[in-house]
Amino acid sequence: MPDALRGIITDWGGVLTAPLGPTIDAWLAADRIDRDHYAAVMREWFAGLRTTPEGANAIHALERGEIPVPEFERILAAELRLEDGGPVPAEGLISRMFSSFRPVDEMYEVMRRARGRGVRTALLSNSWGNGYPRDRFAEAFDAVVISGEVGMRKPEPDIFLLAAEQSGLEPRECVFIDDLEHNVEAAMDLGMIGILHTDPATTRTLLAEAFGAELEPAGA
Repeated sequence: MPDALRGIITDWGGVLTAPLGPTIDAWLAADRIDRDHYAAVMREWFAGLRTTPEGANAIHALERGEIPVPEFERILAAELRLEDGGPVPAEGLISRMFSSFRPVDEMYEVMRRARGRGVRTALLSNSWGNGYPRDRFAEAFDAVVISGEVGMRKPEPDIFLLAAEQSGLEPRECVFIDDLEHNVEAAMDLGMIGILHTDPATTRTLLAEAFGAELEPAGA
């Protein structure tokens, strides 16, 4: 591999799991939540047009670990409605939301193969308080950085720097993978090579180009 690149930092949701869109769609259908209203609420939240009574962006506060999951569930549930106009149950909302977040074994195998070639690997994830399959992390990653555990979130520069530091690397030595373009752009601003993940095969190809070595999963 090229001497300049020594590490891979990857997102979790949407890269090591099934895509976020179908996961959310499955939850909305199962809970019978008004889909159009949910989309409108999320657009306003992500745009920063709605805040908590303390003036914070609820999503950002959750991702930084500044508010507990049950409080966020109550805030979000109060903004949503069922298809029949009824209230959305708050308790267990996050667990239900991410219940279809299935692992993508192919991407875990890519991380394991990269480590086998001497590449340092790190997970960097914005957490919504959802459970992580931590039993799979030990063999795939040298470092794990979860936003709610470190009080920072992507695309804040310091959390990318922390992931690189915990991997024993400089940002310029890292490739960063994420399914959200603004996160990839933030990593590139720090000198990392960015890969916008769309599917495992494309990401494998781009990693092979970056490192000069194929990282094919077993049996591929």
